[in-house]
Amino acid sequence: MLAAQRLHVQPLYAREKTGSSSTPGTSGSSSAATKVRKLPTQPERVLDAPGILDDYYLNLLTWSSRNELAVGLEESTYVWRASTGAAFQLTESTEGRWVTSLDWSADGAFLAIGMSNGDVELWDVEAERRLRTMTGHQAQVASLAWNNHILSSGCQDGSIWHHDVRVARHHQGTLLGHLGEICGLKWRSDGGLLASGGNDNVVNVWDSRTGDSDPNGEFYEQRTAKWTKRNHTAAVKAIAWCPWQDSLLATGGGTGDATVHFWNTNTGARVASLTTPGQVTSVHFTPLAKEFVTTHGYPTNSVMVHSYPSMTKIGEIKDAHDSRVIYSAISPSGDSIVTGAGDENIKFWKLWEVPPKKQKGSGKSSSSSVLTLR
Repeated sequence: MLAAQRLHVQPLYAREKTGSSSTPGTSGSSSAATKVRKLPTQPERVLDAPGILDDYYLNLLTWSSRNELAVGLEESTYVWRASTGAAFQLTESTEGRWVTSLDWSADGAFLAIGMSNGDVELWDVEAERRLRTMTGHQAQVASLAWNNHILSSGCQDGSIWHHDVRVARHHQGTLLGHLGEICGLKWRSDGGLLASGGNDNVVNVWDSRTGDSDPNGEFYEQRTAKWTKRNHTAAVKAIAWCPWQDSLLATGGGTGDATVHFWNTNTGARVASLTTPGQVTSVHFTPLAKEFVTTHGYPTNSVMVHSYPSMTKIGEIKDAHDSRVIYSAISPSGDSIVTGAGDENIKFWKLWEVPPKKQKGSGKSSSSSVLTLR
């Protein structure tokens, strides 16, 4: 079926722009009324992404610090460069495997790719060369997260593996705290804590400095998280660490929950909650303001911006896609997000303004570029 669809893949085009109810946070409130502002009704750019899977549990979009976007389309991975407006095919899998997760290293030089058969591939994007394939997982890897030279992978069986990408025996540790697929996985920027969300509706926060060594000294297992939270009533895919308050973690639940909880990871306390109109598929804090953005599936297919900690809705882009907004990533400058959906479109939305002193090397491409995938 996937092979047949590939025969009908269309070009990828770039087009320039043409023309909830919430519950207050349980800690603190805004001292002044937050101004509601009009968010864009049309994206700045649209990329055609034929064959992108409409699967809540996968993570098929990632935006690098070098301003390059990686997209998983069935068994292939494509990279779009903002500096040139050009897209190219990086990988093509065989033997019935398809891409299930993607994540860039912090420097943007390497791309990790999780596969449906449990493999994790590491690619040098500049050289367009696969460096290695790390095996061991027995089911699909739907989430990936980097911490320097350690790559963590979340599996469908509920396990999380730590891989040291520098050594042959890459498997360095295992976290066992979920009973369902790991669909959300994020390291805090300092590498001290790892947050995971699963199809078991559980959020775990893991301390990287604890764990029991294997008797042979080859790897360790950790079965008890620093914090385990069971407030969500649906799968937890949306996870974000706050860039301006490193102890603050946001987590969002899927259909049947539709709630974003905010956690103080120093104390384990839930400090705020936001009830949204629909399935929460992602959450991102911007470094440019005390605000965060959420993306949603059924029934709104929307993008929403709220202030923190007041939870005031700043604005909403309703029906941002023709189907649920299932994937997203925030730009390296923090002013935009990119969204992907089962309508086979990838859209760029500018939601904040970067101060003039930070606008060097924006890397915007011309509006006339045509991006051909194949």
